[in-house]
Formats: sequence, C-alpha cells, structure tokens
Amino acid sequence: MKDGIYRNTCPRNCFGSCGILSYVKNGRLMKVTGDPKHGFTQGKLCAKGYAYTQFVYNPKRLKYPMLQTPRGSGNWKRISWDEAYSIIADKIIELNHRYGSNLACGYNKFSGNLGILHYAVEGMFNSIGPHTKPVGNPCALTGKLAVNQSFGHSFSSPPEEMAHAKLIVIWGANPAVTNVHQMKYLYEAKRNGAKLIVIDPIFTRTAEKADLYIQIKPGTDLWLAYGVAKLLIKRGNYAESFIRKQTFGWEEYKHFIETKIELEDVSKRTGAPLEAIELLADAYETTKPAVTWSGLGIQRNKHGSGSIGAITSIAIITGNLGIPSGGLYFMHFDVEHFPLHLYNHKGPAHPSIHTSREIDMSNYPKSALALKDPPLKFLWIASRNIITQDQDLKGWKQLFDRLELIVTVDLYLTKTAEESDLVLPAATHFEEDDLHVSYWHYWLSINQKAIPPYWEAKSDLQIARELTRKLNELSPGFSNFPYEKEPLDWIKAELTPDIMRQYSLTSYEDLLAGPHVKEIDSAQQFQTKFWLNPFEESGGLTELEEYAPEKQQPGVYTLLTPQSLLKIHSQYEMLPWLNQEESDNMIEISTKAAEELEIANYTKMEVFNETGSIVGTAKINPSLPNNVVVAAQAGSNPINKLITHCHSQESSTFFYDSTVKIRKWRDGRV
Repeated sequence: MKDGIYRNTCPRNCFGSCGILSYVKNGRLMKVTGDPKHGFTQGKLCAKGYAYTQFVYNPKRLKYPMLQTPRGSGNWKRISWDEAYSIIADKIIELNHRYGSNLACGYNKFSGNLGILHYAVEGMFNSIGPHTKPVGNPCALTGKLAVNQSFGHSFSSPPEEMAHAKLIVIWGANPAVTNVHQMKYLYEAKRNGAKLIVIDPIFTRTAEKADLYIQIKPGTDLWLAYGVAKLLIKRGNYAESFIRKQTFGWEEYKHFIETKIELEDVSKRTGAPLEAIELLADAYETTKPAVTWSGLGIQRNKHGSGSIGAITSIAIITGNLGIPSGGLYFMHFDVEHFPLHLYNHKGPAHPSIHTSREIDMSNYPKSALALKDPPLKFLWIASRNIITQDQDLKGWKQLFDRLELIVTVDLYLTKTAEESDLVLPAATHFEEDDLHVSYWHYWLSINQKAIPPYWEAKSDLQIARELTRKLNELSPGFSNFPYEKEPLDWIKAELTPDIMRQYSLTSYEDLLAGPHVKEIDSAQQFQTKFWLNPFEESGGLTELEEYAPEKQQPGVYTLLTPQSLLKIHSQYEMLPWLNQEESDNMIEISTKAAEELEIANYTKMEVFNETGSIVGTAKINPSLPNNVVVAAQAGSNPINKLITHCHSQESSTFFYDSTVKIRKWRDGRV
C-alpha cells in the first residue's frame, strides 16, 4: 500500500457511520481523524473511532486460522488457510451427499460490520443453492414494521434538520451516549430557543440536558402517547384539515381515545404525574415545528409495535409532518434501495427444493433445534458475538452440542469463537474495500483499503472467493459464486444509474473525493395518506388491560440493558484505552432496593432469574425507579444470559421484557 491519506468509514452498528481519514506511513496506520467532507459527522469521531489504531494493532487480534480439538477445550492449533478451507469444504460436500441438499448448512450473521460487501457471506451461501438462512432483525424489526404500517414505507427525517426544530421530543433514546454526533444538531436547536423533552425510565445523560424530563415505567410509552392524544383531542388542538386530508382511521382512533383512555389511568400506569402529561401535550399543542424521536429501546418489548404506532400518531395529529423542520425519527433502511448484488446473488437450482429454509433471527436456537430432514449440522458465524449478544443461551448450548462443525470469523477470540471448531481471522475496515450507507443520516461513503492485512486476516469477500474455489476444486460446479470479481467490481455494480442520480454522482471516483448526500424532500415523504395508530392490530384494549406494569410482583425487577458509551455490545472491550474506569460488570439499582436488601454501594451483588445468574458490582442510582435494574451489555460475565424472550413472529428480540431478582452476594452461593 502507498503512503498517504485514505478515506474509510466506520462500519459499526451505530447511528454515525462516521467518515474517517486514515494516515498511512510505511504501510502502517499511524492515526485517524474525522473526515471534514462528511456532512453529518463534520470531521469528528467518537472516542471509539479515535481508538482505532489500537483496535487494528492489538496483540489480542487473531493472526491466522486456528482449529480447536475438541471443541471448547482451549486446545488450539494454528493451521493454514488451505487446511481451513479443506476442512470446511469437505464438511459441506459430505453433508450434501448425506442429505441430498445443502439444507444442513447454515449461517448466523448480523451487524458486526455493516459494509455492503459484507453481504459476501449471504452471497457465498446462496451460491451453493438452498440452505438454512436467518431472517428478521433482532434490533429494529418491530419498529420498522410499525412505521411501515403507519406510512406504508420506512422513513426517518434527515438528522441535520433537527437543528431548526423548535421542539424536540425524545422517547426512549439516549443520543448523548449512543448517537453523539446528533447532539451538535440538538444543541444548535437549543441555542436557537428550542425546547428539549426527554421521556425515559432512566435519567440518562441526554435527560440531563432536557428542559422537561418525564420518567415513566418501562414499556408504558404507549399509554403516555394515548394520554397526550386524549388532551389534544379533548381541547380540540389537533390539525383537523391535515388529518381529514391525509389520514386513514381518524374517526376510529378519535373514538378510541375519547371513550377508552382516562388520564388518571394513564398517570397510574406510566408513573408520570398528570402535570407532566399536560406539559407534554402543551408543548406539542403550542410549538412548531416539532420533531418526535422514537428510540430503539421502545420497541424491545411485546408492546413495542403499539408504542411506536401511538407515538407516530402524535406526530401526525399535531400536523408536524410535511412542514419544514418538522419530522419523525426512528431509523431508515435505505440500504435496501441498493441492488445488493451479493445479498441477492442467485445460486444454482435444486431439482426438488426451490428455496432456502428460513429461521427467525430472534429465536434462532429454538427454531434450529426443531429442524428435521435434515437437521442443521454446520454453522457459519460472522459479524456477531452470539454468546454476549443473543438470548436463550441454554438453547444455543444445546444447538452447539448438535452441530458437527462451527466456523466463526472474527477479529478476536470472542466468547463465541471460544466455542467454535474453526476460527478464521477477519480483516478490519482499514484492510478491505467497501461501500457504506447509514441507517440514520443520508450520506454515502467509500471505504478504501488503506493498509495490508494484519498477519493472515482476510475480508468476508476474500474468504467467500477462496472457499468457493476450494469447493469447486473438490466438487466441480458445487458453487456458482463469481470468485473472479474484485471488491471494486462489486462496489461499482452497486452504483446503478438510479443510485448515482440520488446521490449526485457522476462516477465511482466522486466518492474518493468525499462522501455524497442523498437529497431528501421531507415534505414529499409525507404526501401519501397515513394510518393513525392501528390499536386493534396492536392487541386492542383487552391486551392493554392485561399489560399492567404496576402489577409487577414485589422483589421482581425489570432488567434494562442499554449500550454503554465506549463499547458497542462486546466490540472494543479488548482496547485498554477505552476500558480504564469502572468494572464492566457494574449493576445499577435504586436506593430503595439497596436499602431493602442491605446492599452497599460498590459491593458484590447477584442478579438472577430462571435462565441463570451473574455477579456484579452494585452501583446505587438515586434517580432509578424502584423496580428497575440496569446493566450494560457485554462484559466478562454478559448480562444477556438473563434475557428471556417471549417469542413473536416478525419482531425484534424483546430484550426489555426480562425480569430478575437481586440479592446480596455471599461466598459459596454462586
């Protein structure tokens, strides 16, 4: 690689998708800075971004393929890439001969790297014909479907427009920790006189900046939105002409709110004082333009769809859609507008099996264990760390025990990699070419290969190309993956004439000069008619009556597991620069819980439920609701082992429906 400055893009599952300038000398990454030509991040990175040199040159990074015999023993042996490919290809081909198809082979991949070329994993499996594939989105599917139900499509307003709003209402998001670049637009709005209202069960760093903070019980956002609607309709302060012209279901919605919702009941269920509900309604009533931001946490319970719909309805009936700087924020899915040639690669036809077998991503182990004719026998894991991210770890252990070969591709020997047979070293984004589009802002950016691979690390695309060659060497014609295509070929194929027009590109080379933004006409996005919150589809009043957080049993606590400032799940936990403070197993409890259980600050405590237990360090949080326990994701003893997911088809994982008990820790008990 030549010395110089390269353009990279942070590929993490984060709102920023930050533009990076990488400074390379003698083939080594010397430093990184923000790209000033990126219109959203504007030349800044977060702490995690500035730590990337330590991320790349970390002595704990995987250097070469390793084989563990037996699985879980810790008895690792370095092998060559050719040996690794031979082991994998032999198993895939043998399973094909045994069962007459590739349905016994599957993969589990998610969001560890959001670059478009990382769909090479999906393309590689498609290239062998029908197989077992995951579907869904454990992070945001519930919210996506709810927004689609209201608008007929996914949409989130351009985040830069928030700077010009006069009212910003944030429901269940904490951008001061999880979306730090958005804060500059929020601060700009506040400097111009905007009011910030934050609604959250936790008094977050964002709530500290608010003009009004409303603390509600977890999972009751739907009720609060209904309470606001009750006041607006009762006062006659809604955008009637807009509603009549551009909505469906208004009369039914209005009748429901007027006859079924009582403010005293809303206050009781949410824990929000009547005065707070009235202040929120007053703000929506008197201030325009207003933006409404629904956080991802809202839809991580079994009533999340109804909550997103009810909040969206507030934005609709107040007439804040289709006006300058008035908007709605959740996340968008513009990546789906690209051709995604790797993701949609069409494999060879099977004489009797016409499609791949699908498994719900949010309930993967249980679904996989139920598979027969054939059972799942081979699993490829990429871009995720199941053991510290997923729920139902007991189910995962049962599934792992039944699998004949587990291959994990990663940068580090994660907890999931430790349970694998084969581990393949992955490249960082500085060691590969890629193309990126955000799910928050609307900037398209390139990722250039800036440095040689770390030891023997390879990108997902390079692995797919080389494994394909091995498969076809052992069994001619087994895979139709176009292994001759270089990364740049795939990137250019994504830049269709329509995509080029949307992002004002004349050629691929334009991206080498800097990111390009998609021009968004927010008003145009809201020209079609909307459905007001479809409460009947959300379960109606009967289900709402059954869902009463105030009925939670004494001694039982709702477990909330938000992201932390310096990690994304388990990513970055190997970096000393970002892990110098408190224990990663810090567990926050309320003052009342600490007093009742005689748990002192910074002493050991145990959190447990029917799925397991963890020991951590207590941190007493005076602002925390009495029946809530908070623990960050990942860490040496991952909190996700306590997650209990009530399964629902086509949903996110309901991480926030989990409840736990707590007690003082004693030697010998755990």
